[in-house]
Amino acid sequence: MLLTSIDPFVQEFERQFTRLARQAFDAGAAAMPMDGLRRKDDVVLRFDLPGIDPESIEVTVDRGVLSVSARREEEIAEDERLFVRERPTGTFTRRVYLSEHLDSDKIDAGYTNGVLTVRIPVLDRAKPRKVEISRGGDTKAIKA
Repeated sequence: MLLTSIDPFVQEFERQFTRLARQAFDAGAAAMPMDGLRRKDDVVLRFDLPGIDPESIEVTVDRGVLSVSARREEEIAEDERLFVRERPTGTFTRRVYLSEHLDSDKIDAGYTNGVLTVRIPVLDRAKPRKVEISRGGDTKAIKA
């Protein structure tokens, strides 16, 4: 058994470093911003995908990795001339490593108003539970 202490300063530093590294090295992630929420019974991931055709969105799970891919096509007619391009086009992919405490067999996803919401249930063994404490005469010897 391995016990570790939690240092909030170190955790925040690692979180910010990871965020900055992703911004610097993963241009695809910038095109698909994500929020992650941990709730009592599930984890919810929300991906911003404005202007994406829902038919082009693909969500897959393979060996503990959730992949979200989407495609935005170029929308320029023959008689139009592009003079500014700030909206990325092409195929975007985002990968999220799933904890072994999540039930990847029961993932569901929905797309509404440009936001893809992916819900992943938490396995029962990973949910918080109350541990009973024995009192007085119920104490038994522990053999080492």
